[in-house]
Amino acid sequence: MTTQTIDQRYSDITDQQLAMRLTTEDLEEYAGLNPFERLTCHVHRRWLHDCVSSPAHVNMISGHRWCRRCEMTANVSIDHVSGAVNVMCPHCQCSPNSLATRQIIRACKASLAAAHDATA
Repeated sequence: MTTQTIDQRYSDITDQQLAMRLTTEDLEEYAGLNPFERLTCHVHRRWLHDCVSSPAHVNMISGHRWCRRCEMTANVSIDHVSGAVNVMCPHCQCSPNSLATRQIIRACKASLAAAHDATA
């Protein structure tokens, strides 16, 4: 059994589970993990559900946090108690019907669960 150490980039993060998950997902991404499937964000060094509302997570090409119909950034709301994740266009009040939106919802729910498991 091999022991993985936390990457130096994340050594100052107090949440050791988050730091380890960031390290692991970095290595998995280098090996082929789709970056949109990550539960952590290496840019913000946080759980995805904690920073997905940042403008850095908008991608017009892939449709992540983007309403193609209105050509506007979609908002993401996360309910930490119920675990609900919603993506909504502020203009048309609809959830963009796309693979990217479903991927955001799935990844944020998994991020919430992983963060909860790390603190349990």
